[in-house]
Amino acid sequence: MSARLVLVCHGATAATRAAAFPADEELDAAAIAAAAGGPPLGRVGTALRGPAEPCAQTAAALGLDALVDDRLRDADFGDWRGRALDEVAAAEPDGLTRWLTDPGAAPHGGESVLELVDRVGGWLDERPATDRHTVAVTHPAVVKAALVHALRADPGAFWRIDVAPLSRTVVRGGPGRWTLRWIVDGGG
Repeated sequence: MSARLVLVCHGATAATRAAAFPADEELDAAAIAAAAGGPPLGRVGTALRGPAEPCAQTAAALGLDALVDDRLRDADFGDWRGRALDEVAAAEPDGLTRWLTDPGAAPHGGESVLELVDRVGGWLDERPATDRHTVAVTHPAVVKAALVHALRADPGAFWRIDVAPLSRTVVRGGPGRWTLRWIVDGGG
C-alpha cells in the first residue's frame, strides 16, 4: 500500500504577484475566488496546512478543515522577509548570488535550501504509507523542497522548479520511495 499526498500551493498574495520574499500576508480576493472555484480535490482523508494566513485562507476556500502542521511553514527568509527581490538584488547582490547558487548558504540569516529540504524531507518521510488521501496546503518553497527530496535531486534543482499559486502536486509512495505522479497548474 502506498500513500497519496496532494501538495496544494496557497493562492496568490501581494508578495507572489510582486516577486517579493513573502511575509504572512493575506490572499487577494481573486486568489480566494480561484481557490473556491477550482476543481474538486476528490477524496480527502487527512487535511493539513502550514501555519501562515495564506495557507489558512486557501484551505478554507477549498472547504478543508485542515490541521496546522508547523513543518509545512514557509522557508525562513530571515532579513529578506517582506522585501522585493529587486530590492535585495540591489542592496545585497553578493548575498543573493550566493543564496541562488549555494544550497547551503543563508546570507539572509534564515534557513538555507539544504535546511528546508531536510525539514520538508523529514516531514514527507514520516507520512504513513497507510495514509492514502492526504492534502497539504503549503507554500511554493515547501512544495519545491518536497520534490527535491522525493526525486532525490541535487538540492540545486530547487531553483529549477516553478510552483504556481493553487497548483496541485501529487506524490505517491512512502518513506524513502516517493514518486511524482503529476502536477496540475492551479491557474491562481
